Amino acid sequence: MHKALAITLASALVLAGCGWKDSRINPTNWFGKSSAAETSAAVQANTNPLLPQESNARGIFAKKPPKDKSVLISQVSELQIERTNSGAIIRAAGIADRQGAFDVELRRSDVEEEGVLAYDFRVVYPEVSTLAGSEFSRTVNVARTLSHQDLEGIRTVRVNGAQNARESRRR
Repeated sequence: MHKALAITLASALVLAGCGWKDSRINPTNWFGKSSAAETSAAVQANTNPLLPQESNARGIFAKKPPKDKSVLISQVSELQIERTNSGAIIRAAGIADRQGAFDVELRRSDVEEEGVLAYDFRVVYPEVSTLAGSEFSRTVNVARTLSHQDLEGIRTVRVNGAQNARESRRR
């Protein structure tokens, strides 16, 4: 047992001392060193080459895009913006029309004003009818993080609901 281990270790040391570094068997030598190259015209545009480009072409087995079933929440009851090291967290609470609201999100609003970052508070209701219930049971919460770059030039953050909107201004 000791003799086989000694032979294996000795042969490993001898093999490591050989010209393995410059061998074609070594996987780190499969490609040469990098060199400068000109960029193509497609990359020079304002696109990210690492992300696939959107295409209108759909395969025969492609699924249809899902329908957006979300609606604005009835009322926005609370809005808080908490500062973090990397930016801020927007926390909002809203009161839904009925119980069972799910898939809650803050979606960027289509209306753009200078210095205002506007979000729509959207929820999805179950297809079956549910009870209205108490206000406490219909309350839903949502949060969204923002970086310092997102907040650059923003003086007001607004969250829109169906019946009202709440906003918070920078001091």
